Amino acid sequence: MTHNKITEEILTAIKQIVGESAIITSHAELEKYSHDETEDLRFYPEVVAKPKSTQEISALMKLCNENLIPVTPRGAGTGLSGGALPVMGGLLIAMERFNKVLQIDEQNLQATVEPGVITEEFMNRVATKGLLYPVDPASKGSCFIGGNVSHGSGGPRVVKYGTIREYILNLEVVLPSGEIIWTGANTLKYASGYNLTQLMIGSEGTLGIITKIVVKLIPRPTLDALLLASFSSNEAACGAVSAIFRAGLVPSALEFMERKGVEWVIEKDGLAFDLKDGIEAFLLIEVDGTNQDVIFADCEKINQVLEEFDCKEVLFADTSAQKEELWRLRRTMAVSVKSNSIYKEEDTVVPRASLPQLIKGIKQTGLKYGFESICYGHAGDGNLHVNIIKGQMSDEDWNNKLKDGIREIFELTVSLGGTLSGEHGIGLVQKEFMPIKYGETHFALWRGIKQVFDKNGILNPGKIF
Repeated sequence: MTHNKITEEILTAIKQIVGESAIITSHAELEKYSHDETEDLRFYPEVVAKPKSTQEISALMKLCNENLIPVTPRGAGTGLSGGALPVMGGLLIAMERFNKVLQIDEQNLQATVEPGVITEEFMNRVATKGLLYPVDPASKGSCFIGGNVSHGSGGPRVVKYGTIREYILNLEVVLPSGEIIWTGANTLKYASGYNLTQLMIGSEGTLGIITKIVVKLIPRPTLDALLLASFSSNEAACGAVSAIFRAGLVPSALEFMERKGVEWVIEKDGLAFDLKDGIEAFLLIEVDGTNQDVIFADCEKINQVLEEFDCKEVLFADTSAQKEELWRLRRTMAVSVKSNSIYKEEDTVVPRASLPQLIKGIKQTGLKYGFESICYGHAGDGNLHVNIIKGQMSDEDWNNKLKDGIREIFELTVSLGGTLSGEHGIGLVQKEFMPIKYGETHFALWRGIKQVFDKNGILNPGKIF
């Protein structure tokens, strides 16, 4: 697809739409928008625009569509797949001014928000009204809810409450042509033609730009308990995961952490945590509800299951402060790993009973190709984040040989009934591996959908496929 550069005439038109103060063109200021949290990749846009209304985005899209200017939408820049990288230059539309919670409808248990609202701030707002929005990625304190929708993001509590797909009722979207549509209805049921709302979720800004989001809310649990279980092997910890569910128990969170990742968090953050010899893996298990007796009974049943997998110790968090410390271990792990070494992060997901085979295969692949890995993630969903550490690996092997190792990890993942990404998306860095899972029929359908929405191929080009 042919794209054009932004001329002075087009730049003037962009300024007329959003105002000169909402434009960035200097190289120094563009640097912030040249990267997200994906490895160390850099792609500079020609211009950044910061619109404040749906109508301004509509006018920008119409202008760029008519002039074949590539457009990259961007949220908070916390993505891990390169979805917000302007690989073709052009115009980057930053959504940071779309930062309002427009309505919290307590009667219907739903809310309408703009995509630039920080996820945790929204969660806290609805919590004051006794409501819960349970989709809480590790980066919830900085990521935008619009980016979560665009990437199909998850988080620890998806295991009990369901994925983001179950909480998005309706979306206002600006199409590449500049047309503005609502994708569905503010209803719990939808059987009126193709479900465009679900199509937009996880489309990574390739089909349209989301400008309003209607989300479903649920009553907030008032009580919770948190356990940290330790194991002598990764496989034992992973094996316990599906057994908990087979016992009829549904934790509100069930997270896996490898010892090395915990060591790096302790080292970076100075946490006072007693990491005992012989412990190689942990499960962080949360149970929530409204009845303390039921919660404690569930915890006792979970403890009985853990004993069957040679669990060495179960630490019960007695206070809110202890709970916060344990959650810090998990939520800061990605940052600690990144600060310690050059790395690549892959986002595998398999049926949870296959987790022991997956992690065993990952470690064997590392030995074969000479890399170390640190794994952690949402074990209750079968979702394992694989952080590949450069360490002593040579630059040549890192840049060339490593790709074969990643391919083998994805081949194993698919052979176990899984897929390439559970919540980070495909974006730029995973798209070359898509044929491991999907055939030409899939690609033809995706290209056809893209063509219908974006016939000139201007919106977030170079992503997914």
